[in-house]
Amino acid sequence: MIGKNVSHYRILEKLGEGGMGIVYKAEDTKLDRIVALKFLPKHLLCNEGAKARFVHEAKAASALNHPNITIIYEIDEVEGECFICMEYIEGKSIKEMIKEREIESWGMRKIIDVGIQIAEGLSKAHQKGIVHRDIKSDNIMLTNEGLVKIMDFGLVKLKGVTKLTKTGTTLGTVQYMSPEQAQGKDVDHRSDIFSFGVILYEMITGQLPFKGEYEQSVIYSILNEDPQTITSLRSEVPTGLELIINKGYAKNLDARYQSAGDILADLRNLRKELDAKALKEQDSKIKSKPSIAVLPFVDMSPHKDQEYFCDGMAEELINALTKIEKLQVASRTSTFQFKGEAHDIHEIGTKLKVQTVLEGSVRKAKNRLRITAQLVNVADGYHLWSEKYDRDMEDIFSIQDEISLAIVDKLKVKLLGGEKKNLVKRYTDNIEAYNLYLKGRYFWSKRTEQGLKKGIEYLRKAIEKDAHYALAYAGLADSYSLLCSYHILSPKESIPRAEEAATRAMEIDDALAEAYEALAHVRILYDWNWSEAKQEFKRAIQLNPGFATAKQRYSLLLTVMGQLNEAIAQIKQAQELDPLSLIINTDVGLISYIARMYDRAIEQCRNVIDMDPNFGVAHFVLGLAYEQKEVYEDAIAEFKKGISASGGITVMIGALGHTYGVSGNRDEAQRVLAELKELSKQRYVSPYSIATIYIGLGEKDQAFEWLQKAYEGRSVWLIHLHLKVDPRFDNLRSDPRFTVLLKKIGLEK
Repeated sequence: MIGKNVSHYRILEKLGEGGMGIVYKAEDTKLDRIVALKFLPKHLLCNEGAKARFVHEAKAASALNHPNITIIYEIDEVEGECFICMEYIEGKSIKEMIKEREIESWGMRKIIDVGIQIAEGLSKAHQKGIVHRDIKSDNIMLTNEGLVKIMDFGLVKLKGVTKLTKTGTTLGTVQYMSPEQAQGKDVDHRSDIFSFGVILYEMITGQLPFKGEYEQSVIYSILNEDPQTITSLRSEVPTGLELIINKGYAKNLDARYQSAGDILADLRNLRKELDAKALKEQDSKIKSKPSIAVLPFVDMSPHKDQEYFCDGMAEELINALTKIEKLQVASRTSTFQFKGEAHDIHEIGTKLKVQTVLEGSVRKAKNRLRITAQLVNVADGYHLWSEKYDRDMEDIFSIQDEISLAIVDKLKVKLLGGEKKNLVKRYTDNIEAYNLYLKGRYFWSKRTEQGLKKGIEYLRKAIEKDAHYALAYAGLADSYSLLCSYHILSPKESIPRAEEAATRAMEIDDALAEAYEALAHVRILYDWNWSEAKQEFKRAIQLNPGFATAKQRYSLLLTVMGQLNEAIAQIKQAQELDPLSLIINTDVGLISYIARMYDRAIEQCRNVIDMDPNFGVAHFVLGLAYEQKEVYEDAIAEFKKGISASGGITVMIGALGHTYGVSGNRDEAQRVLAELKELSKQRYVSPYSIATIYIGLGEKDQAFEWLQKAYEGRSVWLIHLHLKVDPRFDNLRSDPRFTVLLKKIGLEK
């Protein structure tokens, strides 16, 4: 063919060959331009089906006018040669660039940019009712100018067009096929999205996610195996990008992106996040932010009975200092990990990523206080400042103010606007109320049924002493919310009390971040009012950017709303603010589980358990991830550990029953079911927990009956484990009753 003239085209060189055609570079002598000619192979010229598909390709592609899709100029047949004339692209295919290892030098930003262009082209094709069916890295060209071009619409499926292939036949390239395509089923645009996810994986790792020595073994891998995690192959990959790819090639159609427009939106948002992060990092290099960790004060009192006061002293200083915009303050949860143990200051600074550490002691005898405090430089261990205070108890607020202002001075932090006023702000002048509040928060932090109830007693007494003590009301709201979350009280018993307390705190002080966060938590747990909760969380974070708990719970709200990329960003920020928090680190694992990144969830929960083997929630989330990996024995073992460590939280018992059910151990599942039903006669048991067991047993009617009861009882776990996206509910999603339930809760429009 080289040097031959076909119509007004002169063949210059051969570019490539595939099952549906041979492509040549040619000169258009009429318009004086270089084009590409794709000829139907001679052995297919007499095959009417192949010829019809060839014409079909030309018609489909020519209907598309988009910069990321190859332009079709014409189709013609000359002297028995059937060909398509298309634009000639100077560049390389993604496959070539992977083989030649060019892509290895790309940063994540460039990979995302290329992904966005592919998604834009696919979105356009799908909007026209066109499904490509053979998306692969060979069919994606990148011009010398960096423009993506999707090629080869030879297997295209047009909406409403009679099939050109026999039912049950499998066309395409097996390594990129969706599960439904590999099984010879009818496919839609979501099959292209699966293939696109495979390409993104291949671009980042240099290898395909689903492998095998022959086609059937590749198909088995597509249908049954999870790929090696992207971050294990390339550690710098952003979590958000790994999440997008995992959702792109999800085996379950409902769990996969439902449109190319959706994956395009997430890629664009991720690019914005990375750009913003790059700017932030650049800015931080220009000006480093001073940072401090306030350690729990040591009780030096004769009777060692002032632990609550020592803890409260440190917590009050932390709360005051977090209000300074230009100062980074390690959170209470992280600093209190070092309580009661001797640690090297350098070790503490390294773990908490701070430049300075404040430590001190309290000695109380009757009404007299002796407080010592010293600010230590982590780098060299030298004291930057130290002071001793011998005062009466009534002077405690003045002492806190003096310490806070001394820290700011020694760290050379310039106070802006009303920051000094906020730094020395007092929420009560009543010493007795203040002491009771400290005791209330002390017991609240234990996170046990007895601790929460005792904490509520002290907080109520603090409010009796000072009816305008906003912080005490916020603490009360937090306590009742946790009684609900831990299934100690029913939602109808606990949440109205939490809302009343949070609202009162806000009425007293409309600039109290804790009040907005507490009210936002109520909006999630009971009202299911996502928009109001989002506003309250944003206000709390605006008032106190260092409020790790607000960011943590905000991330869970975003997860419920399906905004997983933003949720991951928020939980990561909470983790940076509070790196040793067990619950925040566990929630990183929980969101990874929700995002179906099970290996990452397992790794994260193991890290938490290394910090505290008795943290039940971490065992619970680890069990959930193991179940999805079908490692049922490990899942059961983790749920049992979680139940034991938590004192028998019924949601964990329900999860254990569910795993027994899905693993085929129906007798044990029925035993756990009976146990929960019997327990419900003595105390509150969420119907949600019972529903999960019926789901594991495959008894859908019973599951929906109990989910309806959970809805009527406003069970927090309907959203607390994200009913819309929890993988355990996948086998219910196609049932119309499931959609009705989601609409009732407000998770579906």
